[in-house]
Amino acid sequence: MADYKLNPFTLVYDQAITENKAHAVNIKPVSYDLNGLKIAANVYTPADYDPQQTYAAIVVAHPNGGVKEQVAGLYAQKLAEQGYITIAFDAAYQGGSEGLPRYVDRPANRIEDIRRAADFISTFPGVDPQRLGVLGICGGGGYTIKAAQSDKRFKAVATLSMFNSGLVRRNGFQNSQLDTIQQRLEQASQAREEFVRTGKAVYSPAFANKLTAQELEALPFDLYRDGYFYYGVDYAHPNSQTNFTLDSLLDLMTFDVNTNVNLINQPLLMVAGEQADTRYMTEEVFAQATGTTNKELFLIPGARHIQTYFKPEYVAQAMQKYTEFFAKYL
Repeated sequence: MADYKLNPFTLVYDQAITENKAHAVNIKPVSYDLNGLKIAANVYTPADYDPQQTYAAIVVAHPNGGVKEQVAGLYAQKLAEQGYITIAFDAAYQGGSEGLPRYVDRPANRIEDIRRAADFISTFPGVDPQRLGVLGICGGGGYTIKAAQSDKRFKAVATLSMFNSGLVRRNGFQNSQLDTIQQRLEQASQAREEFVRTGKAVYSPAFANKLTAQELEALPFDLYRDGYFYYGVDYAHPNSQTNFTLDSLLDLMTFDVNTNVNLINQPLLMVAGEQADTRYMTEEVFAQATGTTNKELFLIPGARHIQTYFKPEYVAQAMQKYTEFFAKYL
């Protein structure tokens, strides 16, 4: 179990940086503007970083409900160990970034977050803007797919445990809420109306602080059970919230990562857990990525979705693929 209070950068992933040292990967907290909002991010520089040299760079986008101090930071640090300059950021309205009401989760915002991180890191000392990659994790993976469809600054595109936020918010996880689509749209519309009238945001349910063993067993999917422990117990961070403004559904439910995937012509690597109950989302997008001649789907044997965020043996397998992929295309 990680404690954010014990890390000077409040990082909660395993083997996180605790201090900047010579001849090692270093971390630099930064901020930049996005449409008038101050975005919080961490830049990781490789060992013996020299701003007079040139480096490839990788943008890392966090999961829904996640923050840069969790899995996005872990993979950003691991990639920096391979010689890349990387950036892990908090989405606008979320984490340590500005934006009110808190935890708005609109696809257009999340896609622009990724583009703006690319803007910033492309001008960071030492970065070669012609060697820019992107890694999106979970919901950040879905938004990465959308960003890369049109933004050709990204020369190599990778995902981990990709989650199609629009598909799930619309149809329910594994199509479990098809019969309530119109009801939930009505609720989202009413939430928008309430915000206009009162200025008070209505939120979707969040994980309770404590669930009993019986309540955990009753959760219908591995993603939710494992997610409870990751976000609520083992790798909890105070900036990480698993809920969102209910009126975000007005945009989320008309969004789908599966549209226009053929616009991706960059090399594409999609990694997912073999046992992940979200695996179908990665496979659907991968099948529709017909515009690239360089694509690979890698399934980590035995891994569930959340386990790819922290289990050392699964992180190592994912990193081996990313190391080979980015070295080839960046």
